[in-house]
Amino acid sequence: MKLVIIEPLGVEQEKLLKMAEETLGNSLEIVYYDNRTTDTQTLIERGKDADIIAVSNLPLNKEVIEGCKNLKMLAVAFTGVDHIAMDACRERNIVVSNCAGYSNAAVSDLVFGLLISLYRNIIPCNEVVRKAGTKDGLVGFELEGKKFGVVGTGAIGSRVASIAKAFGCEVYAYSRTVKEIEGVNFVDLDTLLSTCDVVSLHVPLNNATKGLINSEKLSLMKKNSVLINTARGPVVDSQALADALNQGKIAGACVDVFEVEPPVDEDHPLLSAKNLIATPHIAFATKEALVKRAVIVFDNVKAFLAGKPQNVMK
Repeated sequence: MKLVIIEPLGVEQEKLLKMAEETLGNSLEIVYYDNRTTDTQTLIERGKDADIIAVSNLPLNKEVIEGCKNLKMLAVAFTGVDHIAMDACRERNIVVSNCAGYSNAAVSDLVFGLLISLYRNIIPCNEVVRKAGTKDGLVGFELEGKKFGVVGTGAIGSRVASIAKAFGCEVYAYSRTVKEIEGVNFVDLDTLLSTCDVVSLHVPLNNATKGLINSEKLSLMKKNSVLINTARGPVVDSQALADALNQGKIAGACVDVFEVEPPVDEDHPLLSAKNLIATPHIAFATKEALVKRAVIVFDNVKAFLAGKPQNVMK
């Protein structure tokens, strides 16, 4: 059996391979690639003899999946699998296991890092103090007492809700599945959008959530409200969000995800929008989270080899 780690997983190579050895022993050959490529033929060449491929957020299209003739399992070092040609995997009965849970703390941390940066004008404050300036025009807001909305109450959304409560926020939530979470008011999406000062998105990307936040939904939000997207880029209509910001329909936005993986084109509408903080899809990427992720990857491979696959995506 052969495992191909088809792209770097964010952990130093020596440490990563040691982790693999500790979990998997000598049960299979391991090949590691220390650089990313999106070239289809190169990816097929890398994976053509692999029984198992470990991949992070590198897109694997149908042609790549079909070109890897021996492939039996994909160990996806990510929570979402929208970058994987899942239909092709189903056709060939390839097991796809993900790494749900590794970035719960990391993503939640960034939500509040972004929000506080926006609320307290941290970026412009840093710039002005280096130019012998003062706080004039930079007095911000505090979180206590704000109405905080969470769209999607999976593991990350639920953690964000708990942190928002700790800040003294009044927390609202919208989710397909209503849960009993103490101190969280479950409402419909339109009520959440029209009520909350902060709206944080935590839904997967699928047919139901693509374009979920469009111009119609943005028009429901309050003029002083802030939208945070650390979920998936296509959940939000970027042009509609840029228009809402530039026209003052909402007060600000924090965006970690776009329709494509960074680098993002300089002319992307959000990059010139007012009152927006953007980060390059880094929410999941902390030193601790990437180690947790690698642990899950190799545990998933071990479970597959034992005939008991886990964290399987359908």
